[in-house]
Amino acid sequence: MIFERVPKVPSASSRLAELSLDAGVPPGVFNIVHGRRRTVESLISRDEIKAVSFVGSTEVGTSVYTSATARGKRAQCNLGAKNHAVVMPDADPMQAAKQIVGAAFGASGQRCMALSTVVLVGEAAKVLDNLVDGAESLKVGIDDNADMGPVVTPRAKDRIEKLIQSGRAQGASIVLDGTKREHPERGGNFIYPTIIDDVKPDMEVYKQEIFGPVLVCLRAKTLEDALDLVNSNPYGNGAAIFTSSGSNARKFESEVKSGQVGINVPIPLGPPQMGFTGSAGSMLGDLPFYGQSGVQFFTKPKNVVSRWVDQDPSLSSTVIPVSR
Repeated sequence: MIFERVPKVPSASSRLAELSLDAGVPPGVFNIVHGRRRTVESLISRDEIKAVSFVGSTEVGTSVYTSATARGKRAQCNLGAKNHAVVMPDADPMQAAKQIVGAAFGASGQRCMALSTVVLVGEAAKVLDNLVDGAESLKVGIDDNADMGPVVTPRAKDRIEKLIQSGRAQGASIVLDGTKREHPERGGNFIYPTIIDDVKPDMEVYKQEIFGPVLVCLRAKTLEDALDLVNSNPYGNGAAIFTSSGSNARKFESEVKSGQVGINVPIPLGPPQMGFTGSAGSMLGDLPFYGQSGVQFFTKPKNVVSRWVDQDPSLSSTVIPVSR
């Protein structure tokens, strides 16, 4: 296996290699290469590479998938995301807000399963105050007691701040502006939790994957309207519903177009054997990550039929052995 490490966080892959050796993986089984586009293209072009697995942006992932499959290689690409949580009026507002805040701002929103979008249905709009209170209570820093840290680069910080301002310019309400607070450690890439309300589907803060500590809020009158909104989004990585109604939960899990679905669970990830998949623009490839499908992706089936009996070598058989 060859792992092309993420340029912006190279230490993570190095640590993964160290842990694999500690776990008993023989040297040479797990390998790391450093590089960027040319390195990836070179790897994909080699005949020795039979399968390509990718996690990253939609733009790069689509290019990787196209290049790999054009060469007859298996490919699975986990792409962009815009994960939604639908909050129903019958949901417990405190519990829903607590779960959503953690899922939205953990890792400063820099993970593919970050819950970046909330759809408040009818009277569930009251949950907004709980979301703001929860977000304001988070500690931002780099020490062990911090709830969230900085974003990855100054460029990422600048992009996130521009998207926040675009929301204001397009008519959304910034109910909690994380760009107005300055962290004591000046010069760091810190953005405090930000919540944007009155967001519409045509706004940039909704159309783009922000990948930062920003939670956007939309409104819907009914569960049907909320489902139409979620399913109209080009991505389908993860979606969740907060409700105390079994019928609402069943309708949501049956009709939502998403790879991972949570019922009162904001980041619906189970144990690895469950696998990890996606729908719509969040996934390219037939086999999901992890679990049995992950093993199937990285292996090649081989059927072996053998027979160990004495028989007259002068006799020939024209039928399939297993049919006799």
